[in-house]
Amino acid sequence: SCTDPAILPLIPPQVRQLSTTAARPVSKLVKPPIQVYGLEGRYATALYSAASKQKKLEQVEKELTRVWVRCSTARAPGAGSMAGVPCCSSSLLKDPKLSSVVMNPHTKSSVKQKAVNDALAREKMSPIIVNLMNLLAENGRLRYTPGIVSAFGKIMSAFRGEVVCTVTTAQPLDEANLTELKSALNGFLAKGEVLKLETKTDPSILGGMIVNIGEKYVDMSTRSKIQKLTKIMREAV
Repeated sequence: SCTDPAILPLIPPQVRQLSTTAARPVSKLVKPPIQVYGLEGRYATALYSAASKQKKLEQVEKELTRVWVRCSTARAPGAGSMAGVPCCSSSLLKDPKLSSVVMNPHTKSSVKQKAVNDALAREKMSPIIVNLMNLLAENGRLRYTPGIVSAFGKIMSAFRGEVVCTVTTAQPLDEANLTELKSALNGFLAKGEVLKLETKTDPSILGGMIVNIGEKYVDMSTRSKIQKLTKIMREAV
C-alpha cells in the first residue's frame, strides 16, 4: 500500500486526497511497472508516482544517485542508465561530515532535517527529492535511503524494459569475453527488452561464472562443479 501517512506527502497535492474510504488515494497513484516490497518499496512507489505526475522520472533517478550510490557492484561500460554516474565518494549521505550527523540515532530530527536541507540546497536538488529526504529525516528513516534508491532503480529498470543480469566471475572479464557474453545473453531477451548487465568478481568461485538474469539462476562456477563432484563421490561410497 502507498497510504502510509509518512509517504503521502510525497504525492502531488492534486493526487493526495486523504480519505478513510477504501482505496481512493491509491486509485489515483501512478502504479509502477513492477511491485517493490517493504517500507523501502512503499517510499519508492510513492516517489515514482510523484515524479511520474510531474514528468520528472529521469531527473529524480539521477538526483537519487547523487544522494546515495552503491559502489559494491562493478558495471560494464554502457550497462544501463547508471553507467557514468559519480562514484559513491561524491554521494551526499556518504560524506563523513553529513553522515555523522544524519545517521546518528541520538541526533534530533530537527538537526538532521537542517543538515539534510542545507546539503540538498547546495546541490540544488528538486523539490521532490527535498520532500523525500525531509520525510525520512523527520521520521527517523534516513537509514532506509539505500534501500529506497535500490527499489526505485528496479522500478525504473522495469519502466525502460530493462532485464537486469548479474554475472559473477572469479576474475574480471576482458572486453572480448564481455562482448561475447552480452551477445549470448541478448538471445534470452524478448522483443522490446533491454539488457542491463552488472558484473561482479568473487575469487571464491575459482572459475567459470554464475549468471542471474530475470528469474533465472545458472551456476556454472568451478566451485559448484567441485561441490557436485564431491557429493557424487560421497554418495558412491
